[in-house]
Amino acid sequence: MDSLITAAARALAAGDPFGALNLVALREDAPALALRGIAMAQLGDLARAKLLLRKAARGFGPREAVARARCVVAEAEVALAARDLNGPAKTLEAARILLDAQGDRANAAHARYLEVRRLLLIGRLDEAERKLEGLDPAPFPPALRAAHELVVAGIAMRRLQARAARAALAKAERAARQAGIPALTAEVESAQRLLQAPAARRIARGGERPLRLAEVETLLASKALVVDACRRAVREGDKLVSLATRPVLFALAGALAEAWPGDVARETLLARAFGAKHADESHRARLRVEIGRLRAMLRPLAHLSATKQGFALAPRRAREVVLLAPPGEEAHAAVLAFLADGEAWSSSALALALGTSQRSVQRALDALAAEGKVQALGRARARRWMTPPLPAFTTALLLPAPLPGD
Repeated sequence: MDSLITAAARALAAGDPFGALNLVALREDAPALALRGIAMAQLGDLARAKLLLRKAARGFGPREAVARARCVVAEAEVALAARDLNGPAKTLEAARILLDAQGDRANAAHARYLEVRRLLLIGRLDEAERKLEGLDPAPFPPALRAAHELVVAGIAMRRLQARAARAALAKAERAARQAGIPALTAEVESAQRLLQAPAARRIARGGERPLRLAEVETLLASKALVVDACRRAVREGDKLVSLATRPVLFALAGALAEAWPGDVARETLLARAFGAKHADESHRARLRVEIGRLRAMLRPLAHLSATKQGFALAPRRAREVVLLAPPGEEAHAAVLAFLADGEAWSSSALALALGTSQRSVQRALDALAAEGKVQALGRARARRWMTPPLPAFTTALLLPAPLPGD
């Protein structure tokens, strides 16, 4: 490796892509192409970065398997930044195994963090945690230690473990300062702000107030019966009843929780659950059927009783009933939750992350675009969707992931 390549690599490691390009911009050999690709990725030109990295991988000879593996890892990082979540995970894993076998521990660890970050984005938290097991970040450079702690914090936030997330972010902050890379420091600061921003609303006894992530964690661990509108579930302590696939039943549960300790009129329940403006006998019959189904599902936690006006919810052991609502009344909030990171997403990547059909995601994006809340970039398969990060609240509770105790 010549001196210019070495100097360019050091510039990239320090977060100076322009300095690296000044050294290798006119060169077409494989190492220079790889460094140019990484520089373009740092500058945000992800499409150009991908082309350069692929060209570099083809340029390395048959005895340069480690260099090709490093190109694979770099291309996987570009794909993750572009929110291309359908990339070949097996190729990245093979590259990681080769790098580990050849003694390149740092790049092998970087490949594993990329795998974990992808799993984190699509909500596969258990698998992400398994991949982190046994990986000690202590011997790694500061930038990799910060990446490790950011992943740990991300998993903790998705699991609503605010204390663990705060501790991991404190370690990430120290490592980022040692690394001296502004973009890394900014990423840590952004994650720290999420812990202090409103994450949900607590609605009980006719009043509401915003809750930070730590307060949500405390509420879920309390003796209250919580009807969680962020993840469509009803829980008390470690007991949980999921209504994620039963929207009508959850609409009824939410209305009953919001009115507790009072009751809810039948007309109100019909409007909330079915959108019925003028109820007839068929609507009332359907309401009785759905109330019966909800009563059966919630039997371990609460009972539903008929009143003169409608129905009321009463917890069996809990001291109170609380409705945990999203931080704002927003249509298609789950889609906005992913777009709030400020990255450009394809509809297919959003569908994979949300666990739903691409057509459903496209309808949501079209509706949000009509309201001016998202914007499209590019055309056809190259189309990406993005929106500026929402400054008023974090959206971790809207991202699909199992709740504690699931």
